[in-house]
Amino acid sequence: MLKRIFDFVTASTLLIILAPIILLTAMMVRIKLGSPIVFRQKRPGLHGVPFYVYKFRTMTDEKDSLGQLLTDQLRLTAFGAFMRKYSLDELLQLINVIKGELSLIGPRPLLMDYLPLYTEEQARRHLVKPGITGWAQINGRNATSWEERFERDVWYVENQSFRLDMKILLLTVKKVIRSEGVSNAGHATMPIFLGTTSSREG
Repeated sequence: MLKRIFDFVTASTLLIILAPIILLTAMMVRIKLGSPIVFRQKRPGLHGVPFYVYKFRTMTDEKDSLGQLLTDQLRLTAFGAFMRKYSLDELLQLINVIKGELSLIGPRPLLMDYLPLYTEEQARRHLVKPGITGWAQINGRNATSWEERFERDVWYVENQSFRLDMKILLLTVKKVIRSEGVSNAGHATMPIFLGTTSSREG
């Protein structure tokens, strides 16, 4: 209950404080990328229950000769990369926090397609509400392997506390300012998760 109250009050306060930046970002997305401004995607929440996460759009809708979308890396614009570098595209997720779908701190909600690919241990990341930032984000962010990321997510599930959340929140500000670990080598963010070796062989 304490965490939910803290999430609601903090997210509401941040939305008010950051309103000018959010409005400016929305205007720039409209100018640079056109409509839609907001990118909405279904993600797994607590216990894998789906919800729609909100982000500012960072990529174009460019397609190849067969009508298939180009890779994320090719569609990511310079302005989109700038937004991701400073996490401006994530600001709208404060709305998800206010709605109770996200927490400020928790494992990042990934794609619905990944759900059947997790090992039993990795799936434990869904035992808590997902967050805007988390233990994995301040320990490598996207510049790590999926296995390392999931290990850190599960570690958070097993060790979560209000004190740990405050530590993660403060370190997140530091990481964003330094724009560390924004992407994995050769990718816009991270490569597609195909399952761990053991789960694929099983």
